[in-house]
Amino acid sequence: MKILGILNITADSFSDGGKYLDPAAAIAHAQALARDGADIIDIGAASSNPDAAPIAPETEIARLAAILPALKQKGLSLSIDSYQPDVQRWALAQGVEYLNDIHGFPDPSLYPALAASNAHLIVMHGVQTGGNATRLDIPPEAIMDRITHFFDTRIAALEAAGIARSRLILDPGMGFFLGSNPETSLTVLRRLPELSARYGLPLLVSVSRKSFLRRLAGRTVEDSGPISLAAELYVAGRGAAFIRTHAPGPLTDGLRLMAALDNSR
Repeated sequence: MKILGILNITADSFSDGGKYLDPAAAIAHAQALARDGADIIDIGAASSNPDAAPIAPETEIARLAAILPALKQKGLSLSIDSYQPDVQRWALAQGVEYLNDIHGFPDPSLYPALAASNAHLIVMHGVQTGGNATRLDIPPEAIMDRITHFFDTRIAALEAAGIARSRLILDPGMGFFLGSNPETSLTVLRRLPELSARYGLPLLVSVSRKSFLRRLAGRTVEDSGPISLAAELYVAGRGAAFIRTHAPGPLTDGLRLMAALDNSR
């Protein structure tokens, strides 16, 4: 199990927009995430929530360039969360270890650069075909067919471009990336083992502070830590190999307890 600690260097992320725009604050938070157990720092310089303003690739790159050298110097493993090909090309040139694309790398013109790199690719499914998340009503009973069709098609395209299957990590999406109905996300959580069995690839799940959990519990973003942790521990037991979270400390403790209990059997 690997933990991705979320570092949003944005003005309008739904949970912590504006807190880490200052490079010094961002670097300090990345170090805190690592101390709390994050194996990888997943850095997003543009928010993808439905209410976020569009950000130019040049702005994303400027925000990332202000902190990446310091984070690399500290030996942190880095992931760049962006769907902009120009940002992705820039990140590959910096030698980052992971690229995280909420649209799952749809642009074939990027594939030669991806194939020439060693970066692991987090191939995320979303019901949106471009841009930020939007509020779509996707029936729960339709979601798994949509996910498997997406992954079947995209994995084949990436492999045909010379990108090794072993470099791929699959993210089925959560929250508004699956639709506005909370039951749609819950359906996917229940059926994670099916995706693991079908593809034989590591799964990444990102449920931290998501609105479908907040609606279920009747909580605000600030009070959503306990239900986020409960969902994260659930997916850890359902085959997730990577968990992306705002709070790696509680998750690390929970995983440690689960491992101790399993070892005592």
